Amino acid sequence: MFGGNNDPAKRFIEPTILNNITWHSKVMGEEIFGPILPVLTYSNLEEVIAAINAQPKPLALYVFSDDADVQNMVLSRTSFGGGCINDTIIHAATHQLGFGGVGESGMGSYHGKYSFDTFTHYKSIIKKSNRFDLKIRYHPYTKKKFKQLTSLLK
Repeated sequence: MFGGNNDPAKRFIEPTILNNITWHSKVMGEEIFGPILPVLTYSNLEEVIAAINAQPKPLALYVFSDDADVQNMVLSRTSFGGGCINDTIIHAATHQLGFGGVGESGMGSYHGKYSFDTFTHYKSIIKKSNRFDLKIRYHPYTKKKFKQLTSLLK
């Protein structure tokens, strides 16, 4: 629709808008590392949400709308790694936000403390004494044991 020129010697790719795209188009199955925008058109927002949810979860999702209801509907009814409202890519450069995917687009987040949490394995351990054991924890379960257990949990 627009652009498409490039100059390998200058390492330049002209911003490009692609039209006549479907979810089956090759560009929709690849990660796009360049100024390329495939455009799919829909009649209503329900169609858009259904189409997004029918695909593998995207790494990023960008919503362009000044309507808070539209923003909230898209954000609450789709799953994706990160995103922006009325912008693109800037979330990846914001170190106060974790950046990462969901499902096939990746797991965990990185940037700042998010990187530490993602690449740290926390071991959860419960240490119990061998000096005594509460018999109410074990079978056979009786009404008396249930009553004792219930009183401990209050």
